[in-house]
Amino acid sequence: MSIEKVKAYFKTFGMEDRVLEFDVSSATVELAAEALGCEPCRIAKTLSFSVADEPVLVVTAGDVKIDNGKYKAKFAAKAKMLTHEEAAELIGHAVGGVCPFAVNDGVKVYLDESLRRFDTVFPACGSSSSAIELTIPELEKLSGFLEWVDVCKPKGA
Repeated sequence: MSIEKVKAYFKTFGMEDRVLEFDVSSATVELAAEALGCEPCRIAKTLSFSVADEPVLVVTAGDVKIDNGKYKAKFAAKAKMLTHEEAAELIGHAVGGVCPFAVNDGVKVYLDESLRRFDTVFPACGSSSSAIELTIPELEKLSGFLEWVDVCKPKGA
């Protein structure tokens, strides 16, 4: 199970006990914010894409969406999200629990600038009913990200 893989990964850092599990779904930004009692913007949603047939994750704040122009300028490709089946197979986590931790080999992780305005954020932990509160430096360290990117815009913009 994906959450067990994430917990085992966090155990190597002595922080598996920080993983939160809920009796309710946290599969969407709104549901996660409700389960956690926080603002939706602080949910670190992990979006899965295919770039040149390679799996790519972009972790963003919960109140933004991908800006197609910025995305194309950064990745030299149109934003093509993975299907539910592709995400589970290529990333190692099912949609609703996709996170940048304990992913399959070859998955490239990017953090979006929209996250930098927060002291802590809440990414999922491999299941549709889990999360962990991390500082931005912890997210950087634990996600194994390649670089910060600016590929989002506010929802409604």
